[in-house]
Amino acid sequence: MTPMEVIALAASTSLLAGWRLYLVTLVTGIAMKFGWIALPDQLAALDVIASPWVIGAAAVGTFAEFFADKIAWVDSAWDAVHSFVRPLGGALLSLAIVDSADPGWQIASFLLGGGAAFVAHAGKAGARTLVNASPEPFSNVAVSTVEDLATGGLLMLAIANPLAAALIAAILVVLSVWLVIAARRALRRLMDRINPPKRAA
Repeated sequence: MTPMEVIALAASTSLLAGWRLYLVTLVTGIAMKFGWIALPDQLAALDVIASPWVIGAAAVGTFAEFFADKIAWVDSAWDAVHSFVRPLGGALLSLAIVDSADPGWQIASFLLGGGAAFVAHAGKAGARTLVNASPEPFSNVAVSTVEDLATGGLLMLAIANPLAAALIAAILVVLSVWLVIAARRALRRLMDRINPPKRAA
């Protein structure tokens, strides 16, 4: 695996962790446990993810998130709590994947991985805030299910083809930034409707 492929895989994995940290950890751990992923030397540090304890904890988290993410007010609370957890998880995944002996590069990968996960989390949380405001539950369930499928599919593609991971990472960054901006504008319009600005007499 070339250095570019390692960086691309770390970037896409960190971004996906910003959407579904537990699912990303679970799928990666199971794939490694059963030998579906042939780890090169650079990814040796990821062996810990194949631990039964880590897989078990990730499975519990995935199960809880699957249902929490589909109930509007629970999802908003879940996202608020995970504003710290997902970026930290993304940073640790990035650090484990890069597995460099250079301390400077380790710090850079940790910070960039955490930043990537935070951007993805912020975009997801911002968009879901608007969806959760809908009085009917169906749109929330539909969007959550699409996120589940997209995360799993993109993760498997990133594992199977690290070169495609770079494109995935770039698309996710642009999408996440756009979602943050769109959510802020929509919330501002909503607040203006609720509390219209007072006009000077």
